[in-house]
Amino acid sequence: MTKPLNPKIERLVHISRTKPLIPDEYVPWEDDPTSAPFFMPEKLTSLEGLPIYDQLTPEQKRELGRHEVAQVMYSYGWSEGLACLFFNRYLLTLTPDNIEYSYLIQMLIEEFRHQDMFAKSVKRINGKPILPSFLHNYIGNLAPRYMAPSLVFISVLAVEMITDIYGKMLRKSPEVYSVIRKVSELHHIEEGRHIYFTKMFLERYTAKAGFFKRTIYSLAVMLNVYFMRTLYVKKEIYERIGLPNPEQHYQLAKKHFKVKFAEMCLGETIEFVKSFNGFNIITQPLWKKVLGVKKF
Repeated sequence: MTKPLNPKIERLVHISRTKPLIPDEYVPWEDDPTSAPFFMPEKLTSLEGLPIYDQLTPEQKRELGRHEVAQVMYSYGWSEGLACLFFNRYLLTLTPDNIEYSYLIQMLIEEFRHQDMFAKSVKRINGKPILPSFLHNYIGNLAPRYMAPSLVFISVLAVEMITDIYGKMLRKSPEVYSVIRKVSELHHIEEGRHIYFTKMFLERYTAKAGFFKRTIYSLAVMLNVYFMRTLYVKKEIYERIGLPNPEQHYQLAKKHFKVKFAEMCLGETIEFVKSFNGFNIITQPLWKKVLGVKKF
């Protein structure tokens, strides 16, 4: 039996169909990357705030941002590819007259455009992203194929909220290369709709969830945030910009970035977990240890 049409989702479908944002038209791909002061806001880079950062040359700081934003953009496209794998699987459980089916089709169209846009932005800045590890690939492909829809949707939402926070910081930084800013702006607009839909979808699961399910949902969010964070900071980047002892700087940067990431990027995610009472005697200590969260 078809579920009643949801007017809110109908509006999302209408906007996606009538006001598409086409990356080839929206993003100024012709702008020269060599004239940009930065490719990433300094505060988002892994070494900013450590003593070593003040010892870097201006060119090294710029190159650090270029390599790290390429890593971030690549990870966005890669994670959206995994989300699309699940969306296609989930579509098989719906009928075409279901309004959720209609919006998921629009999400897929937009997510595939995003993947192409991210790949094009990485090429435009001559980025060379470091590919996910075997473990990342194994877990990343396992989840969308076999996990329950509620857990996959909450995992997708966790990643979407982190990418949206990054997008806000990138697009609001005038010193950042225009292509990166406009890519982030486009993604922020369309991802905002995806986040809105996903939160509505998840209400059917979180509204009546008991202690056990709320704990599982909270841990799913936490692990997906950790999963994404580990894609950003890479030892090879420090080798590329010519730092001595890259392994030593990598270990320092990992600890430092954990603190920065918790302070700058987890506000919206924490509020979402609070909304379904996902913090308890089990999850709070784990969020503190794994993600470095100090305030709930």
